Amino acid sequence: MTRLAVFVATVAYCGYFPIAPGTVGSAAGLVVYLLVWWAHSSVLEVGLILALFGAGVWAGTTAERYFGGIDPGPIVIDEVVGMLITLAFIPVGWSGALTGFVLFRIFDVFKPYPAGRFERLHGGLGVMADDAMAAVYANISLRLVMWLLPAWIV
Repeated sequence: MTRLAVFVATVAYCGYFPIAPGTVGSAAGLVVYLLVWWAHSSVLEVGLILALFGAGVWAGTTAERYFGGIDPGPIVIDEVVGMLITLAFIPVGWSGALTGFVLFRIFDVFKPYPAGRFERLHGGLGVMADDAMAAVYANISLRLVMWLLPAWIV
């Protein structure tokens, strides 16, 4: 069971990338977003976010014990969910998706209040919650950027 949890938490071992595993995990989130974009289904979008968040809580808790630390670098399922939340219910093309990617990375690194506090939650819930909050900030910011610069961000 531990192997499966590590596989899920690292998003098929993407989290083992030696440089910036969180950025690689966010890029994996863009790939998953392609499925949502292609399907044009709000039900799929919400279902995928909820299912991956739940899987991340479970896998993150087990993977933290496996790696021996709190929210260790190889756990990147939180970045995948973060990208899905960042782009949720926003009809974007590539420029919008890439803008969302940059915004999410910024909010994920700086973790403005209360995102940083969510990291203190126990186990996988803490792993997932701080990135989910950062993604909410990124989603709101992306909407603002699209409103201010509609010709630039599609």
